[in-house]
Amino acid sequence: MTVILVALGAALGAPLRYLVDRAVQARHGSAFPWGTFAVNVAGSLMLGVLIGGAASHAVPGSLVALLGTGLCGALTTYSTFGYETVRLFEDGARRYALINAGVSVGAGLGAAFAGVALAHAIWG
Repeated sequence: MTVILVALGAALGAPLRYLVDRAVQARHGSAFPWGTFAVNVAGSLMLGVLIGGAASHAVPGSLVALLGTGLCGALTTYSTFGYETVRLFEDGARRYALINAGVSVGAGLGAAFAGVALAHAIWG
């Protein structure tokens, strides 16, 4: 049953990632990959809330499988983040590449910690 929940979550997360990425990127004329940044930070926050809720025994494991592993796993994308960072560097946008690497990792970790703290504030 867990495999089915993960697959269902991923079936929602992958198209959601594509749609959000395209919508966000269309609003910015910058070479910076705002769409990937947005989905990665949002997914990190959501995963933090889910894990924090699970640690407080308020979120069941089935919901963590569906939304955490499935949805967040497909919504967020380390491979695209890596590819876009390398591409920025190769295209001569080295400053954007360094900013993307640093800010994406920092914001993702910060969002995950904020999500855990939020979950503890709600259910802790």
